[in-house]
Amino acid sequence: MDLFDLTGRVALITGGNGGIGLAFGRAMAGAGAAIMVAGRNGEKNAAAVGELKAHGVEADACVVDVTKAESCRSMVEKTVERFGRLDILVNNAGTAVRKRPEETSLEEWHLVIETNLTSAFVCCQAAHPHMRRAGGGKIINIGSMMSLFGAPYSVPYASSKGGIVQMTKSLATAWAKDNIQVNAVLPGWINTDLTRQARQQVEGLHERVLQRTPAGRWGEPDDHAGCAVFLAGKGSDFVTGAAIPVDGGFSSAI
Repeated sequence: MDLFDLTGRVALITGGNGGIGLAFGRAMAGAGAAIMVAGRNGEKNAAAVGELKAHGVEADACVVDVTKAESCRSMVEKTVERFGRLDILVNNAGTAVRKRPEETSLEEWHLVIETNLTSAFVCCQAAHPHMRRAGGGKIINIGSMMSLFGAPYSVPYASSKGGIVQMTKSLATAWAKDNIQVNAVLPGWINTDLTRQARQQVEGLHERVLQRTPAGRWGEPDDHAGCAVFLAGKGSDFVTGAAIPVDGGFSSAI
């Protein structure tokens, strides 16, 4: 038995057209999974699909607005209609507002919470009956170092990502009887569009990350490849409710 073979499996990845989401897609496609890319930008979706098909697997895309519950539910149904099943759900879509808490509007709070946390819950709910009917499944929620640490400029974001970890644990206990494993990945400081903006907005962030990270560098999206395939495959059948840092040692350093 190959514990890391995803042949015949179908993965749906929100925010799958770039950054960490696309890196998850590349890793899973390389292991044989068919991929549904979900994102707001149709052109980026199409480019991601072309890249994934180069791995010799089926891939498709759908445009989704994860802040709308019906769009999330429709995305799941489209995936099942297109591929006939849903085995792996990656909740990766996210956004951030970098302001001090006293300067953050309630509208900005809701935007971040709904994009990062509420959407993940809705997607999990929508995926559950399909996975249960198939005899099991894998859900991978993308958290953050802000699931563990606080920062003065990221109160809504940290709240949403802390919620991701607690939601993961709760769903893991609820759905273990359905053979659905629910885990979270906590990326460290990864070189993505979101963190490149952060480096421009937060003075000294780049230097502080390098100083604290034992690996001595920022991560790259593809640093998640091994964890992605592990959590999506049979090798993690007895792993559920876990929150796994992929951070070059950042969360272990003082």
